[in-house]
Amino acid sequence: MNKARGLFVFLLLVIPVAISCAGMQTVRIGTEGAYPPFGYLNDAGELVGFKIDLGNELCNRAQLKCQWLTNDWETIIPNLQGNKYDAIMAGMSITEERDELIDFTQPYFPPEPSVFVALAGTGDATAGGRVAVQTATVQADYLDGKVALLLEYPLAEDAVVAVMKGEADATFASISYLQDIVAESEGKLVFLGTEILLDKGTGIGVREDDVGLREKLDGAIGEMKQDGSLNDLIRKWFGESALTF
Repeated sequence: MNKARGLFVFLLLVIPVAISCAGMQTVRIGTEGAYPPFGYLNDAGELVGFKIDLGNELCNRAQLKCQWLTNDWETIIPNLQGNKYDAIMAGMSITEERDELIDFTQPYFPPEPSVFVALAGTGDATAGGRVAVQTATVQADYLDGKVALLLEYPLAEDAVVAVMKGEADATFASISYLQDIVAESEGKLVFLGTEILLDKGTGIGVREDDVGLREKLDGAIGEMKQDGSLNDLIRKWFGESALTF
């Protein structure tokens, strides 16, 4: 092959790829960035975690360009509705109440139980005591009216700190969030009572009129379930005993 013909073939191969990349739809993904191991900021201030790895892979499969944006949990749905981003990946449980406000993909994480955690030796004070939760969560909704005092905090981490400081008798959150915290507390924190299932799994939230984006992301999740890569990613971040599809 002469040089001129070689250059021509090279351009035929490269130009379509460049055009394709340049024309990729950018999807702005809103996330809290404060809920390990789903998603959190590392020591370098970078977003890392299960849903970050997953979101990037979903965008790759759906031929989308991901742009990650952090947002406070309490306003994460209103700001999606206000067009500040295009999708929510924030460990958000699929519930009937939320489904009335936004649309969800199929679950990318199975339904998981929530658990109570308290300081060791304090006894079970969950029913008649002070229980700390993150605000606007399925845990907060479930406990409303069921405990003597429900203390709501902007971050799940704040609810754990409240227990450690003695400001609350227990906290209530998903087991995937609390299990590492309990393990790393060196016996200071313990699980209380039984596990309670509150949701239909964790999905990606999109605006109700954004059908095309939901279908693209939904299709990519389905592909990952089918080829086993989604379960592999879950085990990477949550351990071999994690719930999988």
